[in-house]
Amino acid sequence: MTNTATAATQLADDGDSPVAPPPPRRRSAWSKNHKWVITLGVGLFVLLVWQLVAVLFELPTYILPTPVDAAESLWTNRDELWSATLVTTGEVLAGFSIAVIVSIPIAMLLVSFRWFETVVYPFIVLLQTVPKIALAPLFVVWFGFGILPKILVTFLICFFPILLDTMTGLRSSNPDMASLVRSMGGGKWSIFRKVRLPAALPHVFAGVKVAITLAVVGAVVGEFVGATQGLGYLLLRANANLDTPLLFAAIAILTVLGLVLYYAVSLVERLVIPWHVSQRSEGTVTTGPAV
Repeated sequence: MTNTATAATQLADDGDSPVAPPPPRRRSAWSKNHKWVITLGVGLFVLLVWQLVAVLFELPTYILPTPVDAAESLWTNRDELWSATLVTTGEVLAGFSIAVIVSIPIAMLLVSFRWFETVVYPFIVLLQTVPKIALAPLFVVWFGFGILPKILVTFLICFFPILLDTMTGLRSSNPDMASLVRSMGGGKWSIFRKVRLPAALPHVFAGVKVAITLAVVGAVVGEFVGATQGLGYLLLRANANLDTPLLFAAIAILTVLGLVLYYAVSLVERLVIPWHVSQRSEGTVTTGPAV
């Protein structure tokens, strides 16, 4: 007995037996934030190059305004830009929310019933192939120049990415896990809640993150076709007046809007599925959802 214990001790000392992994190292504040610092530095460098090109080549303001000109226009027209931003944001959130509410249940039906997928899915693909900008004038004819046509265009642009990724996620669950839950007396609801839904959520959020950025595009496209307010309408008006600084100011706001909405969805994703590999920080260990 003593010899066995001694041998085991020697193996452990020689490093031939499994040993506990070292505790994860805590990253420094610089390690956590260096990516943002680099991104900010690149952005400032681009602005500097832009300023130098516009000044050194003495380009007219209507061709290429400097960042300073765009910032001045942003401040001068801040009230109008703020009002237009609220309108466009409302259209984006409305169309995106409807797309999420509609596409996920339809994806569940398509995956659950083969006959439903056979009949309905080809029409969904057909609708997706139609350019949304071609439908926008038709929506204006049907529903006027109000907010509804913009919401419909945004909805159609957001619908398919969420639907497709949700279907992929629902079909990616481990069949062995489903069999295990079934052998433990679980029914269809238990299998869905404990196996299929956790497997689908990362895919659902992938589709949602794509859709939220496309939602901004959809709202602007709808405003291009027929609107009397919103950032898209402001872009058209600034273009007609050759007010290029205002164009850049509106584009900057649209860019910031898209980034804010994208990272808002990413935050929700981190809160809902912190156990998924895509949400793990370097040096951290997370556990999956409880079965």
